[in-house]
Amino acid sequence: MRTVIVSGASSGIGLATAERFAEAGDLVVNLDLVPPAPAAARTVQWKKVDVADWAAVRSAVAETAAEHGGPDVVVANAGISVRHGVLELTEADARRVVDVNLLGVLGLWRYAAERMMANGGGVLLATASVNGARGYPFYADYNATKAGIVALCQTFALELSPVVRAACVSPGAVLTPMQQAEYSEEMLEEVNRAIPAGRHADPTEIAEAFFFLASDRAAFLTGQELVVDGGETAGATTAILGTGGRSQRGSQGS
Repeated sequence: MRTVIVSGASSGIGLATAERFAEAGDLVVNLDLVPPAPAAARTVQWKKVDVADWAAVRSAVAETAAEHGGPDVVVANAGISVRHGVLELTEADARRVVDVNLLGVLGLWRYAAERMMANGGGVLLATASVNGARGYPFYADYNATKAGIVALCQTFALELSPVVRAACVSPGAVLTPMQQAEYSEEMLEEVNRAIPAGRHADPTEIAEAFFFLASDRAAFLTGQELVVDGGETAGATTAILGTGGRSQRGSQGS
């Protein structure tokens, strides 16, 4: 049984990922500001943590190691987004997005990696995004943080190999509560039309990618970005959504 930490696992991709590991018999700890649904609480241990608070993250990793050993696998998934045009950006919003999405990954990986190196092994995973590979309107700060995660992945792999592996999953459009909060039904359908697969991914499909990357079958895979986007970025077109740049907030569960 592995000890697995998943941040932002109270909803969306994080919840599906935590449940996938728990179903396989792993001990899973969820670091999130909000509690998960009651059903998930039966199989996943929740610790109330703001991933932007490095002291809290360090304590949570230490508590998990003391209680359960490890960690053997860490999935840094917590993320937020604020849909707005570049001329609407505020310093407070941008800093919060960077603190959670990028520095939240860096802090969790940093403290987990320290223990993994001492323990002789481990796997560091994170949720990036296809948004980090090209321009997507109304998400400048979010896009930049996701590009940064890919760079972190490569750097950690170079520094910590062969003891610790690092990889990230870059989803395309996923039907999560965060996506549904920011997009109208018409916008969701517009996205679907731009995806060769013709639909959004289900969060469980992204969870399967994480589960594979954490397995021995991926033992030779490190420093890499696994894109799971239904073919969205295979061609030259992308979804250019909306014109008003309306602002709405997401949650920590990517």
